[in-house]
Amino acid sequence: MYPVLAIDTCLGAVSAALEWRDADGRAQISADWETCRGGHAERLMPMIAALLAEAGVSGRDLRRIAVTLGPGTFTGVRTGIAVARGLALASGAEIVGTTSLATIAAGLAAGLAGDPPGARIAIAVDARKGDVFLQLFETPRLALGQPLLLPLATAAAHLAGHRWRIVGSAAPTLAEHATTLGCDVVETQDTAEPDAASLLMLAQTLAPLTSATPLYIRPPDAVPQSGKSLPRADS
Repeated sequence: MYPVLAIDTCLGAVSAALEWRDADGRAQISADWETCRGGHAERLMPMIAALLAEAGVSGRDLRRIAVTLGPGTFTGVRTGIAVARGLALASGAEIVGTTSLATIAAGLAAGLAGDPPGARIAIAVDARKGDVFLQLFETPRLALGQPLLLPLATAAAHLAGHRWRIVGSAAPTLAEHATTLGCDVVETQDTAEPDAASLLMLAQTLAPLTSATPLYIRPPDAVPQSGKSLPRADS
């Protein structure tokens, strides 16, 4: 099923990856990624357009679109899903998705050959306010559960009893807490971000979504106030 587009805008980067067949029927992949702390929408669409042009593919040719659903920044998560929905509406492509943390884990596969036997993977992303987004994996493609939003100490307690490779922006802090609890941390890596190229590797195995909706583990900081409306003026 080609062409397949993957996109991510959840955290501190924006990326897109495209897989298509060339004139000889061979699978080709092109991808782009860049750090982006804001303005994901402004960077994503030109990035996608460039990949489609390089492949000689129209957006209407897309057959599957993979997108990270969260957790992440409120605006970043919404941006990726909105773009996926728009492209799917124009092309009739089906949408698939997974978590931003699962996408980070999938990108680790090539570098785990030398890990100690039995080491699991903890993807830990700084969620601010002393919390972390945490998702645990038996292997880079086998999650042990859904993403959680936890205080650091609680997250560390989830690691008890196993050997761990901790990856993500909260990795050093979580590893420090986990070590004090006697956890066996074999490695930490704090530079990982989701990458659409990793998501593309998962795209063919993910089930189509009936509705692509954001995965918000933490409610947005800005919420409507209740009981604060002004009284209606008499006419």
